[in-house]
Formats: sequence, structure tokens, C-alpha cells
Amino acid sequence: MFFIAMYITDLGISDVRMNVIEAIKALPKVELHLHTLGSIQPSTLLNIINEAGFDTPYKSVKDILHRFQYTDFTHFIEVYIEIVGYITEERYFEQITFDMLRKCSESNTRYVEASFSPRDHLQHNLEFRKMIHAINNGIDSARREFGIETNIRIDLVRESTHDEAMEILDLIEKNPRNIVSVDLGGDETRFPPKPFAPVYKRAKEMGLHLVAHAGEAAGPQSIWDAINFLEVERIGHGVSARQDPKLVEYLREKQIGIEMNPVSNVRTGVVTSIKEHPIREFYDKGLLVTVNSDDPSLFHTDLNNEFVQLHEHLGFNLQDLAQLCFNALRIAFISEPKKIELERSFRAEIDQIIGQLG
Repeated sequence: MFFIAMYITDLGISDVRMNVIEAIKALPKVELHLHTLGSIQPSTLLNIINEAGFDTPYKSVKDILHRFQYTDFTHFIEVYIEIVGYITEERYFEQITFDMLRKCSESNTRYVEASFSPRDHLQHNLEFRKMIHAINNGIDSARREFGIETNIRIDLVRESTHDEAMEILDLIEKNPRNIVSVDLGGDETRFPPKPFAPVYKRAKEMGLHLVAHAGEAAGPQSIWDAINFLEVERIGHGVSARQDPKLVEYLREKQIGIEMNPVSNVRTGVVTSIKEHPIREFYDKGLLVTVNSDDPSLFHTDLNNEFVQLHEHLGFNLQDLAQLCFNALRIAFISEPKKIELERSFRAEIDQIIGQLG
């Protein structure tokens, strides 16, 4: 249903209006792995810092952009924790969310699943209800202004205790609006998935979809454990699956969605370059891969850039990139009627883009 036919043929188009990069940027897109706080615009962060009166070395957007440079994954986490400390009021999430979705709309993204890690902010005495309310305000404003649809997934955070994770589920039950799934981010190497099995079992019983970061900073066993103990429907990152041929075949056979984030993986040193990223290998082997921007502000990227990088360095043509869009739509946590509606819209737009391709 979601396989895109070979669109690129001898079109005989005489009215050339679009080159391949413009066509890539015009593709309608879906983003499934996008962290809300990791999407904070440097100008917004600077305003928050100044409004709150923090004494920091950041006097300009340029200073903040310089801070958003990383030597490895651990360094990235240090910067992320620093940003968390600047968010002292729940209301800030409305602007952060709206900015995030405005940037998504600039990549012609039509549907987003935005990950939010409440534990990080609850520890700073912010209220879950007020944070979710602010995020939904941002979502509502972006829907009105840009026509972009957004759902929320809650990152339970690996560093959480069992009780803390269960308390997050309690809060979701009381404030469920637009929350469709749970996720498990954080330090894979120190906090494996297995202890969260009872939490994920309860989340499933609540009707929530199940996702986990795995195979980003840890080996393939982390992915196996997320599948076997958490019964996840999708894997975030999944890079280290390439080390285990049996796992690659299992992911292909079961069509478990993989939310890949190429630029992020380069920025944090998970891979050395886009050319070394396994997304091309996985795609060619029939795995259900998607492309996402992860923490776009922190990694100086967006979905357009991700697609262009795949085209320029891994040989993804317009047909391949369109298929990535359909893969994401296929595994999105939205109703089947909505998927069908978006698929029809996407196909019509892609036909038009191809017709304008020089």
C-alpha cells in the first residue's frame, strides 16, 4: 500500500522549474523522532536566559551556537542538561513547541511526533499538567498557522526509577491530550531496557504505543532487549543493528520501524560521517527505515538537510527519499483514515513535483 511506484521516467517535461534539491525540499514529509527541548531555537533560549536573569557567558545567538558543538554523545548530554536548567517556567514550552513546528513546516513536514521528557523538568519543580498544556497550546497555534498535525510521545528516561516511571504514567492518565506513545531515552550503556518491562506493560494497557531509543550509544543487544522486554513497535536510532546480521534480518522480517537520525549520529560521534551511516544499507535490505532530525537546533540540521545529505552522500534519489516519507507515514501513530488521507495527498504532491523536475 505504501510502496511508491517508479515515478522517475522519461517525462519529456519542457517547462523546467525545479532542480533535484528544490524537489527534495518540496517533498511532503513526516517526522517521528523529534525532541521538543532539542528543537529550542537559540534566539528563544537567549531570551529565556535573559528574562530569568541567569548569569551565563551567552551574550548572543552566536555564543549559543558555539556552545552547540559536541565532541561525543556524553558531551551532548552535558549541554542538554545545562539547557534543562534554564527552563524555569512551564509557559516557555508553548514558544519552544511553536518554534519547533514552524521550523518543521519550512521542511514541508505535515505530521510530527514530538518527544518530551517531563522527568528532566519535574526535578526542577515544574508541573506536568502545565507543561503539557503549554505544549498543546504551541501545537494548536502551529496547526492553525501552518496546517501541521502533531502528537506527543513521552520519554520516560532510562535514569528514572521504576516508581518515577510509573508516576509519569499516572500523570499521563490525568493529562492525556495528544499523548500517543512512550519512549525511553537516556544513557543506554548504564541503564538497559529490561527493568522498564512492567512500565511498558502498563503503558500498553493504557493504549499507548511503545518506542525506545536503542542501538545509538550501545550495541545490538540493547535493540534486542527493547524488542524482547519492552515489545516496542519502533526503534529510535538502531545504528548498531548493523553489527548483528540476525538482528538485521529480524527487523526486516518483522518490519519494525527504525527512526534513523543521520546528522545527529555524526554530530555525537556514533558514526564518523554520513557516508558511514547504515541507513543506505538498511534501506537496500528492505528494513522499514525513516529519517528524522532528532535535536535539530542542537545539531544544526532540519529534515530538508537530512534528506539532502542522504541524496548527496548516500545516493538516495527522489524515489528513495519519497519512499522514506511513505515509510514514516506507514508507522506513524495516527488513525488509518488519517494515514489514507495523507497518503493520497502525498502522492498527488509528489506527482506534481516530478512534473516540475528538470
